[in-house]
Amino acid sequence: MTIAPVLRTEEEPRVVLAARGLSKSFGAFAAVKNVDLDVRHARVHALIGPNGAGKTTVFNLLTKFLQPTGGTITLMGTDITKTPPDKVARMGLVRSFQISAVFPHLTVLENVRVALQRPNNLATQFWLPMSSLDRLNARAEELLAAVGLSREKHALAADLSYGRKRVLEIATTLALDPEVLLLDEPMAGMGGEDVAHVSDLIREVAKTRAVLMVEHNLTVVADICHHVTVLQRGEILAEGDYAEVAADPRVRTAYMGTEEA
Repeated sequence: MTIAPVLRTEEEPRVVLAARGLSKSFGAFAAVKNVDLDVRHARVHALIGPNGAGKTTVFNLLTKFLQPTGGTITLMGTDITKTPPDKVARMGLVRSFQISAVFPHLTVLENVRVALQRPNNLATQFWLPMSSLDRLNARAEELLAAVGLSREKHALAADLSYGRKRVLEIATTLALDPEVLLLDEPMAGMGGEDVAHVSDLIREVAKTRAVLMVEHNLTVVADICHHVTVLQRGEILAEGDYAEVAADPRVRTAYMGTEEA
C-alpha cells in the first residue's frame, strides 16, 4: 500500500486543543515541565521522544486521567483544566490506549454498537430490550466499512489479529464522533501490512478532525504527521515538521542516532 506524502498548506487550521505551561510533578519528580502544545483541526500531530520522556503522562494530563500540577488546557476554546475525564470525552476529546481495549467476546459489530450507545442516548437506558440497539446497525456498519472491517463484522473480537483489533479500537473511538482523537502508540506490535493500513486510516480520519498521536515508528511519523513535538525529560526539546526536527542535532543526540524512540 503506497502512502502519499503529507500535504501542507500555507494557512494553518484552527487550534482545537491547546496546553500552556502544562506541568506534572510526582513528589519531588517533575515528569512534565512547562509544555506548550497547539493541536490543529485536520492535522496529524505527533508527540515523540525517548522512553521516559513524558509522552504518555502528557496524554493522561490532556485527557484528565491525571490532574496537572500547573498550567492550563483548553478544548475548542473552553478551559478543561479541572474538568473530569468523562465530561472531557463527551466534549469531543477521545483517546485510545497502548493496550487494545475491545470486548473480546463480543463480535466486531457489537463492539461498535456498544460505543454508539452513548452518543445515541442509549448507554443508561438499561430497561430497553436488546432489539432497541438494532437502530445502531446502519451507523456501525458505516464505521466498519470506513476502517475496512466489514468482512469481519460477525467475527469475535478475540479472533482478530492484533493489528485488526487496533483498527477496531479506532472504529469504536470514531463512534463517539470526537473533535480530537488521541492515539497512544497505534502502531505498536504491528506488522508492515497493518502499519500501512492504519497509517492510511489515520490520514483519512484527520481530514475531518484533529489527531494527536504518540508513536515510536519514525517512518510513520515522517509519512503522515504535519507537526512533530519532541519531548525529553518532560520538556519540549524541539518542534516543527519532521524534516526540521530530524535535522536538529539535539534530537539526534536524544535518540542516540537511531530511528527508534
